[in-house]
Order: sequence, then structure tokens, then C-alpha cells
Amino acid sequence: MGANQLKKIRILLADDHTILRSGLRLLLESQPDFEVVAEASDGRQAVELAEARRPDIAILDITMPLLNGIEAARQISAKLPATGIIILSMHADESYVLRSLQSGIRGYLLKDSSDADVIGAVRAVHNGKAFLSPDISRMIVENYSAHLLSTPADDSYDQLSTREREVLQLLAEGRSSKEAAAILSVSTSTIETHRNKIFQKLNLHSLPDLILYAVRRGLVS
Repeated sequence: MGANQLKKIRILLADDHTILRSGLRLLLESQPDFEVVAEASDGRQAVELAEARRPDIAILDITMPLLNGIEAARQISAKLPATGIIILSMHADESYVLRSLQSGIRGYLLKDSSDADVIGAVRAVHNGKAFLSPDISRMIVENYSAHLLSTPADDSYDQLSTREREVLQLLAEGRSSKEAAAILSVSTSTIETHRNKIFQKLNLHSLPDLILYAVRRGLVS
């Protein structure tokens, strides 16, 4: 009886490789609170199944026939904003990560990720946080460090006030403006004002930009 009352995290798996999909399903369902509710072999089917089953989490391969993972993510995110999306990719490339984040994904996993990272990504994204493979985070930080060395300049982060730095951290961790307001005991409109100032000072244009910036700076991983 107790086991039946366990609130399951409902997962959609989309990958055109049957063996990889089967392996992922076995791994995910080794967790007592994970349940794979649908499997898709192409991006278009993934969007249709997401609408039909309304999963908590959708794990999408980035390269799928009929509709690639990034476009499928964009469509699912637009129709089902409550569904957390994780991209599975072979590409350890910052441009892929940025495009994925801009499509509404919250997690980016490399296909050679450890079992612990896959499970950790599902739990993090389900809790409203972003999750990038450790190798991806490391690559982004190293790229940024190399960029700073080649173009020495004042880091705009120093221009942020203490409160703006706190807001930056919370938003980069995936907190909503409402959640950040509750944590800092201020109004939601105050958080929005701080966010706008952060965007101006750091020359950022979107939440994905902000998340990447925070990863580069080592503020979140």
C-alpha cells in the first residue's frame, strides 16, 4: 500500500536508437519513484506523446528523424510549460547548449554521462532547477576563462550590487521570480527590477543567457 502511494515522476523517453532507449528505461525505472510512461522514436512522435501523456519530464535525443530534439523541445515547452525537458546529446558544444536552453530545456546531458548524472538530472529538473553535464559545465567555464585571458577586461559582475548578485544566483538556479521574492523577503516586482538591471549591466538578453553566464562564472554548476 505504501509503495502505491509513492508519487511517481512520470517520464517520456525519445530516441531513435531502440537499444539506447531500452537501457535508459531500465536505468530510470531502477528508481522506485521514476516511471517511464511513453517512448518515442522520432521528434514528431515525441511531441504527440507529450501532449497525450503530459509527462513530468521529457528526455529527448538532440538528433532525431522528422523533428530534431531542440525543435521538439521548443514545441513541448510551448504547449506544456510544466514539463521539464532534458536534452541528450553527443555534442559538448556551447552553441548547442545555448540553443537548447533557448528552446526551453532545463537539462543538457552528454550521451556518455554516468548513471548518477542521468538520475541527478531528472531529480534536479523535476525540482525546477537546471542541470548540465559536469563536462559541459567545465567546458563552458574553461572557454570563458580562455576568453578573459585573450581579451583582458573588467568583468561586469563587479558592477552588480550585493542584492543583484543574490538574485542572479537564484534565477540561474532555476527559481521563479516569485520563489526568489519569497527567499529574499521582497516583492516579485522588486525581483523583476533587479533582473532587468542584471540584464543591462551584464549585457544579457534572456534567462538562458543568464544561466550560461552563471555557469561560466562558476556561480552554479
